[in-house]
Amino acid sequence: MLIMRQHRILVGVCMPAKFEIYKDASGQFRFRLRAANNEIIATGEAYTTKASCENGVASVKKNAPEAEVKDLTV
Repeated sequence: MLIMRQHRILVGVCMPAKFEIYKDASGQFRFRLRAANNEIIATGEAYTTKASCENGVASVKKNAPEAEVKDLTV
């Protein structure tokens, strides 16, 4: 599961977004996506292995540019 957060866009910031892989308090691997302003804009689910977490990052990188936005509030 990927959780997206709203974020502010800073004009003139050239630093690209970045993924971070880390271990949570229970020792599971997770990833988060940080915007150019260093704000966390997305987080991934917990994975038991680092390789699985890396595959999650690769999947988001591959699929997100073409991802549909479906508004479930209407």
